[in-house]
Amino acid sequence: MTSASSVSSPVRRSRVPTITRIAYGLGSVANGVRNHGLGYLLLLFYSQVIGLDARLVGLAITIGLVVDAFTDTGIGYWSDNLRSRWGRRHPLMYLAALPTGLVFFLIWNPPAGWSQMALFWYVLALTIFVRFVSSLYEVPNAALAAELTDDYVERSSLISLQQYFAWSGGTLMAVLVFGFIFPAFATAQIPNGQFNREAYAFYGIIGSAVIFAAMMAATLGTHSQIKYLRPAPPKRPMTPRRMFTEVFETLNNRAFLALFMVAAFGLLATGVSTTLTYFINSFFWGFTSEQTAMLAASVLVSAAIGGLVAPLASRIIGKRRGAFSIGMLAFVGAPLPIMLRLTGVLPAESDGFVFWFVLSVQTFDLGLIIAFQILAASMLADLVEPAELKTGRRSEGLFAASTSFLGKLVQGFGVTIASFVLTFAGIKTGTDPSQVPADAIWRLGAYYVPTVLALWMAMMAALTFYKRERSDHEASLTALAAQRAVPAAAE
Repeated sequence: MTSASSVSSPVRRSRVPTITRIAYGLGSVANGVRNHGLGYLLLLFYSQVIGLDARLVGLAITIGLVVDAFTDTGIGYWSDNLRSRWGRRHPLMYLAALPTGLVFFLIWNPPAGWSQMALFWYVLALTIFVRFVSSLYEVPNAALAAELTDDYVERSSLISLQQYFAWSGGTLMAVLVFGFIFPAFATAQIPNGQFNREAYAFYGIIGSAVIFAAMMAATLGTHSQIKYLRPAPPKRPMTPRRMFTEVFETLNNRAFLALFMVAAFGLLATGVSTTLTYFINSFFWGFTSEQTAMLAASVLVSAAIGGLVAPLASRIIGKRRGAFSIGMLAFVGAPLPIMLRLTGVLPAESDGFVFWFVLSVQTFDLGLIIAFQILAASMLADLVEPAELKTGRRSEGLFAASTSFLGKLVQGFGVTIASFVLTFAGIKTGTDPSQVPADAIWRLGAYYVPTVLALWMAMMAALTFYKRERSDHEASLTALAAQRAVPAAAE
């Protein structure tokens, strides 16, 4: 059988052109905006504003993530094998932009007067569909990172830019929401615009427009690079059995399994922490919308820190050592302010020193977390070459999708855990933060800290099973070059 490598076009190993880097990064603004909405605001909106039971909202989010996990792998495999004059990635990216924006708008405009079960089915159907059409863009787009360059450090730099735009997009939307939209929709009847339904309807208009524009900017901006990307592998009969066999053959290695479990534990912790972030800010700390906007704005600084630290760590100590060192520091420090508040070291106030302390710790710590995420994504991209040596196929899409498979399954459970944390803490649907008893606020923090800390430590334990270094990556590139030279010489 002719290997895919023998018919592959050359991959650029030098620095990716600036315009391509910017376009590629801009596309992640769509991911940031969507993830901000579904991860931070969806539970708050439907449970506290619409009045849907928090457990039903959590269940809908979980089911959506489970379905998305299975479809992602299929989309990754499809993208790797797609044949078109626009290559393997871009047709799906173009296809996704408009429906993603439209469905995102509908999520924030549910019908009025519907029953609990009708609202449950509404939010379930829309979250499933928006995640599916988003994946048609996100999986091929993520696969481009390993195609645009095969350089060890350049991949980290490219993914750093991608992560910066993703975090910045979500952050700027959060600043817009908490700094401008919520205050603008405050009324005499609803003094906190955070609980005004009309504010979310306006947010849906802005968010859907940004998502569509960002997806199209990235797809159009990287279109000129199609001629440099790898073609699909040789045609062969495509059956379910062959698909499962090839997926297993590609992903069956220890390094991938280690990153697979890192993603699983990491996204489970993310499901808990992101869902409860605004509850922690509003209920536990008692921060105002303006203070929450400042916390959100600090992510711009955090994203810059992460974007600078990750490539530097790749160059100086390597991705594996860098990820472990940075991760241990970040995940131990993340719950520190809450622990200090629970033990009485920090006073029960939301102004002055407490706010600035929380802001400072969060800014630096999140920067380290972002650096960890960049390094983990770059380590995953470096598995494409050894897999190609083993199978003769380029499988960037499959790798881009596969770690999210179990990850999204457990992230959904993370959202469910978060909804039960709220229930066990005694924070009821529709409760005003100022009316929550002090013991319920204490329980919210007390349940949150050990839950996320245990999950993060499990993630770091999984990372110890990843052993590849820069020298291994360079050896894979050398072997592939020799492999491709054989058919070239024969011609």
